[in-house]
Amino acid sequence: MFRFENPEYLNLLFLLPLVAIILVYLFKRKVKLLNSFIGKELQDVIVGTKSNFKELLKFSLIIISMALLILALANPQVGSRLEEVKQVGIDVYILLDVSNSMLAEDIRPNRLAKAKNEISMLIKKMQGDRIGLIIFAGEAFVQFPLTTDYSAANLFLSSVDVNSIPTQGTAIASALKLANSSFDYSNNTNKVIVIITDGEDHEGDIDTEIKNANEKGVLIYTIGMGSPSGAPIPVLDTRGNQVDFKKDRDGNTVLTRLDELTLQQIAQKGNGKYYLSTSYQNELDLIYKDLSQIEKTEFGSKKITDYEDKYYYFLIPAMLLMIIEFFISERKSLFIDKLFRRYKIKKV
Repeated sequence: MFRFENPEYLNLLFLLPLVAIILVYLFKRKVKLLNSFIGKELQDVIVGTKSNFKELLKFSLIIISMALLILALANPQVGSRLEEVKQVGIDVYILLDVSNSMLAEDIRPNRLAKAKNEISMLIKKMQGDRIGLIIFAGEAFVQFPLTTDYSAANLFLSSVDVNSIPTQGTAIASALKLANSSFDYSNNTNKVIVIITDGEDHEGDIDTEIKNANEKGVLIYTIGMGSPSGAPIPVLDTRGNQVDFKKDRDGNTVLTRLDELTLQQIAQKGNGKYYLSTSYQNELDLIYKDLSQIEKTEFGSKKITDYEDKYYYFLIPAMLLMIIEFFISERKSLFIDKLFRRYKIKKV
């Protein structure tokens, strides 16, 4: 199996034809100017020792060396063998509230954007742990199941917004139930649920789902988004621009308030911790540092290809060509002149 470790460097190869064209153009322009300034016979007297052929040869060696150096930078690799690697870690399901109240801007830039940014940063830090995402408002859905494919997880996360679930509400109980049923209990990995919400207008029997989680050894952490004093909910148009704030039937601006007590109780009953989200702190990072103390368990294995670097196959020839180019003199060679005369080749 063959691959380039840094394929982005291969884009530099597209610049080489341009470099070659510029060098040839400058060479021809120099010859043309010389011909217009000095006659052919006089040139043989004044600059007769200079070889145009060797100059072009040196240009060619430089271009070839640059191409080889670019290939060396891209680091070609050859797969030498398949190796089975054990996967160890913990399973973490993040339950993210995507109701309209998460658009409130009492946390910058807003509650949902702050939460998504924290989840994205957590995904980038993960090494071996499996992460899944459940989004909820009036209903709950699995955005992506437990996975170690962190690139795909970030891709699915980026598409989440308040329009992901049309039914409004805060169905924390439904999200907990879905998370409890989505874990794979056939392995002995430690399992954690992190709920990110403002907790306002929550629905369902939360205590029953917490009890089910306790029975299965699942820890529950909560992150409260917003402030107890409340903030208005922006109303956005189809382009995502704010046009107003949400109002009640009497025309008064509706304020969305953080239900901190409910989230504290959920975390306490779920044997986890509660964190209040702020604009300047990464609460998910604090939770992950806490979880790093938990013993990680093997949950499977995967086969990976062990690659060997082969960059030196291109680096060594590039260095040799540069050394050769350095020692090639621009003076005419009697041997080459004889070849030109023997085969009647027109000099450049």
